[in-house]
Amino acid sequence: MVVAILARAAPRTLRRAAAVAASPWARGAVLVVTVAAAVWTLSRLPAASPLPLLLAALPWIAGKYLLCPLRWHALAGSGRSRWWHIRTYAESELLGQLSPGHAGADVWRVHRLHRAGIGKAPAVAGVALDRLVGAAGVALAVLATGTALPGPVLGVAGVVAAAVLAAAVTLRARRPQALAGVRLRPGPIAAGLLLSVGYQASIAGLVFGAVAAVGGPVDPVRLLAVFGASQVAGILPGFAGASPRHGALAVGLTTLGLTWTVALAAAALVALLPWAPALLLGGGSLAASRLSATRAATAPG
Repeated sequence: MVVAILARAAPRTLRRAAAVAASPWARGAVLVVTVAAAVWTLSRLPAASPLPLLLAALPWIAGKYLLCPLRWHALAGSGRSRWWHIRTYAESELLGQLSPGHAGADVWRVHRLHRAGIGKAPAVAGVALDRLVGAAGVALAVLATGTALPGPVLGVAGVVAAAVLAAAVTLRARRPQALAGVRLRPGPIAAGLLLSVGYQASIAGLVFGAVAAVGGPVDPVRLLAVFGASQVAGILPGFAGASPRHGALAVGLTTLGLTWTVALAAAALVALLPWAPALLLGGGSLAASRLSATRAATAPG
């Protein structure tokens, strides 16, 4: 009886949870709590210094806003310039920060490709291939840290990769126009993997910088293992500012001997730093595009 009631209530509960997750109020509350936690923990760390974090942020920004869009450019085959992909990727990152699971980023990239004259199917395929290669880069980075990927994660990843590959082969055979331009060739995919690994290295550097910023001396080799474990946790979706990846990072740092205050401060810095370049670069690009459109609409003649 109890099992039957729970089975009937589960879908309704999941729908309500999804509605809460999609609420801007919920996302705002999570961000406010994360900022408050960062301020509170940093105020209790007299040895905290922003310099290591700022130095680590520079290569991370280059990885996120240069390597990632170049990977997308190499795989999508959209015919647009590298600069177009860099600007669109920056815009998508801001929208991704504002949406659960970063889903808004992919939606914006597909939208921009479609507006640029790419069919919806090739646009979706190009973004999906970019995501798949990015996930493969995460797996390679995790393996490089010596972290063993859990069996269920490997199984799910294998099934997803096989399904995507089978769908791509079927589409190419039956509807070649659906994958027009998408570069399913060894060269672009290898280049994409290399760029993905480079981006993962920049994330690892950001974690090192955050730990150094809060004054937490740790074994670099063990910290790499904690980084790998947190990237595995990042498979689960979450809010920008507070996600399973950041929670796993905080827990992992405590296993290295850091106090909870230091661990939470480091994880909060890693969670909050992406907002600054997203607002500056993505917001700036969106504002510039809106200004150009407004000028063109009001121009005489």
